[in-house]
Amino acid sequence: MIEVNNLTTSQVDEDFVKRVAEKVLKEEKKQRDISIAFIGEGRMRKLNKKYRKKNKVTDVLTFGEGLGEIVICLREVKKNAKKFNSSFQEELARVLIHGTLHLLSYDHEKSEKAAEKMKEKEEYYLKEVSSFKF
Repeated sequence: MIEVNNLTTSQVDEDFVKRVAEKVLKEEKKQRDISIAFIGEGRMRKLNKKYRKKNKVTDVLTFGEGLGEIVICLREVKKNAKKFNSSFQEELARVLIHGTLHLLSYDHEKSEKAAEKMKEKEEYYLKEVSSFKF
């Protein structure tokens, strides 16, 4: 089951979000309940400060204990899309794939080799989901 909670005033295509997460889970052969929450910059800064000791906004945080939870800051996703000259939908897919891979124990901060493997997976899934909408 994938649950989506949008705690912002921005519109999010929940079907797209679920399809992206399901694609990664299915191909990785993992069954897992996931909660995906969309939040604003203030909440994201507080979570990042509390759990990662970084007093700044980030685009995605993942909490894997119990119910896997992915928290995404839509404003940061929009900023990233502009910065990287991509669409909002593509950037949303990118952070969602990144967060889902973290829930499946991929960790780009563990080593250079782990970072390369995770990046390869992200690029693969981004291509796989590109037909979904963006």
